[in-house]
Amino acid sequence: QVQLVESGGGLVQAGGSLRLSCAASGRTSSVYRMGWFRQAPGKEREFVATINWSVGSTYYAESVKGRFAISRDNAKNTVYLQMNSLKPEDTAVYYCAASPSASPSSYIVTQAKTYTYWGQGTQVTVSS
Repeated sequence: QVQLVESGGGLVQAGGSLRLSCAASGRTSSVYRMGWFRQAPGKEREFVATINWSVGSTYYAESVKGRFAISRDNAKNTVYLQMNSLKPEDTAVYYCAASPSASPSSYIVTQAKTYTYWGQGTQVTVSS
C-alpha cells in the first residue's frame, strides 16, 4: 500500500500562484509515476500533470501547459505542483495519485484508472 497526503491548497486571486505538495509513504518502491488530477463541482475528474518518478519526465494537460509545473523530490518522497497564472477555471479539488504502470503511452498516463493510489484531495479556489 502507498499512502498519499496532499497539502498547499487554498484561496488565491486570479493571476496568483500556489504550490501543492504530495507526500508519499508506504511501499513507494512500487510507484513508477505520480500524477495530479482535479475535479470541479459537477464535472468529471480530469488529468492535470504527471511525472516519471525515477527519470523525472513530465506530461501536462493542454489547459495547464506553460502555467503549471510538476516536480519531485525523491529523497523526501514528495511530488509538487507549482501553479502560476491561476484562473478561476482552475478552481477544483486537486488530487495526487500514484501508479505502478510503466507504460510510456501519453494516453495511458492521463487516465485516472492507471493510478492505483489516491490522496484525499486539497481544495484550490481562484477568485476573479
